[in-house]
Amino acid sequence: MSQARKVFGLMVALGVGLAASAFAFSQSNAVKDEIAERLTPAGSVCMSGDDCAAAPVAAASSGPRSGEDVYNGSCNTCHGAGVAGAPKFGDPAAWADRIAKGMDTLHKHAIEGFNAMPAKGLCATCSDDEVIAAVDYIVENSQ
Repeated sequence: MSQARKVFGLMVALGVGLAASAFAFSQSNAVKDEIAERLTPAGSVCMSGDDCAAAPVAAASSGPRSGEDVYNGSCNTCHGAGVAGAPKFGDPAAWADRIAKGMDTLHKHAIEGFNAMPAKGLCATCSDDEVIAAVDYIVENSQ
C-alpha cells in the first residue's frame, strides 16, 4: 500500500471520528440532563445538630397498611412460592397445624421470626400491627 493511500485512509478515519464526536457532543447535554435527573437523590438525611430547615419533609403516612397490602408488598415473595419451606398462601393443609397453635403464636412468630422466617419477614417499614394484619389476612385466606 502506498504512503499516499495510508495518509488518505488515516484522514478518512480521522474525519469519521470527528463527525462521530461532534454528534455525540451535540447529544451529550440532553444525555447529561437525563442522567442527572435519574441520579437526583430521592430524599435526604438530617442528623441531629444539622441545619435541617432546608431539608424536605417526607409526606406523612396515610395510616397503617392493610394486611393485604403488607402481604402483597412483603410476604408474597416467600409465601406465594413456598420459599425455604414457607407455607403457601391459600393452602389450608400447609397452614392447619400452624393455625392450631393459635393466632397469638402466629403473630409472635411473624413479628420475632421463627425457623427460616426472619423477624417481620424483613419488612423494615412494617409496624407490629401491620405484621399482625398481614398474618390475619393470610390465615383468613388459607383455611
